[in-house]
Amino acid sequence: MKVLIVHAHPEPQSFTAALRDQAIATLQAQGHEVQVSDLYAMNWNPVASASDFTSRENPDYLVYALEQRLGVKSQSIAADIQQELDKLLWADLLILNFPIFWFSAPAMLKGWIDRVLVSGVCYGGKRFYDQGGLAGKKALVTVTLGGREHMFGEGAIHGPLEDMLRPILRGTLAYVGFEVLEPFVAWHVPYISAEARQDFLHRYQQRLEGLADDQPLVFPKLAQFDEALYPLA
Repeated sequence: MKVLIVHAHPEPQSFTAALRDQAIATLQAQGHEVQVSDLYAMNWNPVASASDFTSRENPDYLVYALEQRLGVKSQSIAADIQQELDKLLWADLLILNFPIFWFSAPAMLKGWIDRVLVSGVCYGGKRFYDQGGLAGKKALVTVTLGGREHMFGEGAIHGPLEDMLRPILRGTLAYVGFEVLEPFVAWHVPYISAEARQDFLHRYQQRLEGLADDQPLVFPKLAQFDEALYPLA
């Protein structure tokens, strides 16, 4: 299996980085090929803009998704985007590895999504969910956060963690066709003992070793809807 890990944490010694390293070691020990995009180390540009294209179909008005679609065909898309897109298309499994910032993902990772999941390749028209451009690939979200587990869920103070991850799990990964696996979550990380951190790393290793048996989360399929995308009775 070919694996791309997209890592987004500003501190190289963070526990999020330790999870990244655990994933690399575990997956390579199983014989898998692994590539890593360490966005902060790469000084990744997260800002989608007109400068992402060396030439434009419409130089007077930027429709970013349309220019993405044409840019890939004409090879006028920025080199850093093309390099990441090549990695993404190479991979059978995408791992997004990041801390929760303000009930969401870091801006650096959001910018990778905005720029790399290009229209015309990853989605477009009615090519979404099970018909998305990345159908046949799997995705795993691995997150760290400061809150305790009991703070998240129905009736809990912060509500379900799934609500925070929905834009990534459904609106991004499932939308472009990935089979999305249950996220791996390391809770309360800044405040736990070294032993508790080692336990999370061990549990992550076990999770990665058993990925072949993971059942993906359930999302809509286009066959459940009519041509106008109303649900079928």
